[in-house]
Amino acid sequence: MMKSGLTLLGGLSPANFLKHYWQKKPLLIRQAIPGFKGLLNPQQLMALACDADAQARAVVHRRNRWDLYHAPFEPDDFSGMEKMKWTVLVQGVNHYLPQAAELLKQFTFVPHARLDDLMVSYAPRGGGVGPHFDSYDVFLLQGTGHRRWQISTQADRTLIEGAPLRILKDFRAEQEWVLAPGDMLYLPPHCAHNGIAEDDCMTYSIGFRTPSYQELAEQFLVYLQDRICIDGMYADPGLRTQRHPSELGADMLQQVGDAIGRIQWNAQDVGGFLGSYLSEPKPHIFFTPPGRALSRQRFDESVSTNGVELDLKTQMLCWNNLVFINGTAHAVRPAAYRELRELADNRMLPARAAPSSAALEVLYQCYLAGYIRPGRSRKKN
Repeated sequence: MMKSGLTLLGGLSPANFLKHYWQKKPLLIRQAIPGFKGLLNPQQLMALACDADAQARAVVHRRNRWDLYHAPFEPDDFSGMEKMKWTVLVQGVNHYLPQAAELLKQFTFVPHARLDDLMVSYAPRGGGVGPHFDSYDVFLLQGTGHRRWQISTQADRTLIEGAPLRILKDFRAEQEWVLAPGDMLYLPPHCAHNGIAEDDCMTYSIGFRTPSYQELAEQFLVYLQDRICIDGMYADPGLRTQRHPSELGADMLQQVGDAIGRIQWNAQDVGGFLGSYLSEPKPHIFFTPPGRALSRQRFDESVSTNGVELDLKTQMLCWNNLVFINGTAHAVRPAAYRELRELADNRMLPARAAPSSAALEVLYQCYLAGYIRPGRSRKKN
């Protein structure tokens, strides 16, 4: 299933795509992945939606009314809906299917820090989630069946009042296409779109996160609170009486303002924050440590023989000799950094002569936490 960037992007190199389309304008790519039929069938997707840990939604459209239902689901929830216009959507399918994680590797021309997850949806004929716009970039890859996509660059973003979804009140399509298996549509943020199933169809949505500056600023302040130290205590030996004792005094405002103004940060603080924050797993994600953990010696031998790979749910980023794994920063020397960066880039490290002891120390800690696992044994022919 792995294809070159030129095939995936319709003849464009990744550099040209990023320059001319990324966050700028839509791009329709016929047969981005020739022969692609999807990674699972509707029944498997609905079974996944019933998983206790899954993030899933079901949207039903009937008599001009939209209804939204959230997981957890039971298998019976999807029975008797054959004649309805509905869809089921499951987030983070790459956390469950190795094939889904492999699919995402085709989009590494966008940095890992921007990748969110793979969402898969199923809808029978007429199903969809209504016309809407997203605040993030998305590639819409068609699996089985056919979906009609309508898009608009309209400025009117008025929503239907009272609807459980952010559905545009007056959507006016400017362009539309029917996507067949293997076709893909790229949409930049805020491009209004409406997807309608032409028949039983499944769509694979590769989404990219775009955190707001407000979100980043708030979380950065939280990150800083354990990393700053402002010496001294408030004092007012020259205190004078006030006409209105309930008012904050000018001297207090000045003194406290000066103290707060001593808070400083630099690029190291910003880099450390971004790596930790953007690699932090979502709240519903948990990891399972190995039941019978290998000893350190056996683990080192296994890495040398079979390599190592990230758990499907693990997020790993790197910057300036810092390696971030699921929100935790590890400071390492350049040699270990290069080895661990290869793991982060490819989500696996092949078998080779033993990595550096510093890299193995980090890997073993992550193994015990359930973040990584030894690679599968490769039998020689």
